[in-house]
Amino acid sequence: MLLPAKTEVARHLRRYRAWERAMLASPEDRRVRVTFEDAGYTLCVLMGKRCAREAADAAERYLRTNVVTYLREQSAPRPHVAAVAGRGRRRPGKVRTTQARAAQTRAAEVRGDETPSPTGA
Repeated sequence: MLLPAKTEVARHLRRYRAWERAMLASPEDRRVRVTFEDAGYTLCVLMGKRCAREAADAAERYLRTNVVTYLREQSAPRPHVAAVAGRGRRRPGKVRTTQARAAQTRAAEVRGDETPSPTGA
């Protein structure tokens, strides 16, 4: 993986922070906002991130660590967002796990019902 020179990262991070302060001082100024967004986009491209906030955080981590540590942090496996946040709406009656399906089957057997279908429908 190619990484940018630390001097370039530091320069673009300083530029991003300066325009961030200017934008916070006068959020209605269109020129300031456009330049701030441009600085954020440049930092995103430089750091390989989709969000300017993430790019700024990554740039700060990159500048305070050595290259090996930074790459190790970036390649560490992270849990999937949907798994952590439990995203997605559950439909009534939908069984999502094997344990829940087994519990549903046991409950049906106790009630004397027919065994539910594997899909939970």
